[in-house]
Amino acid sequence: MNITARISWRRSEGTSFVDGRYSRVHRWDLDGGASFDISSSPEIVPVPMSDPGLMDPEEAFLASISACHMLFFLGIAAKKKWVVEKYADDATGIIEMNADGRMSFTSICLKPEILFGGDQQPGEEMISQIHAMAHANCILANSINATIKIV
Repeated sequence: MNITARISWRRSEGTSFVDGRYSRVHRWDLDGGASFDISSSPEIVPVPMSDPGLMDPEEAFLASISACHMLFFLGIAAKKKWVVEKYADDATGIIEMNADGRMSFTSICLKPEILFGGDQQPGEEMISQIHAMAHANCILANSINATIKIV
């Protein structure tokens, strides 16, 4: 598998750069055709250099981890013949200094709420097994150092 993304930024005409007060708004063009305006987080770079109305890379990272887990969960549930009607996750991530003194995601907590349909409902043990398999297969979870907890 090979994926690509084009990330582009351009300084606004007439604005300074060397003083650090330039806009961090930039564009992501993904190989599937989707495009997004993105900004740095206002918690990292203050407004007006950041746009709080736009997604930032840290939010995208957290959402990607959650979505990856969900997609594998849904695929595994379907193979096991469990019908999922709804899936929602309130994911949270902790960004702090790691052991190397660098800011990083040190932990991520996924809190999925799943509504199953059909006549048969999986028990808590089966749901936990599906979560464990989804986590083990999630490409993104396998690519990071942060601890991921599913509650």
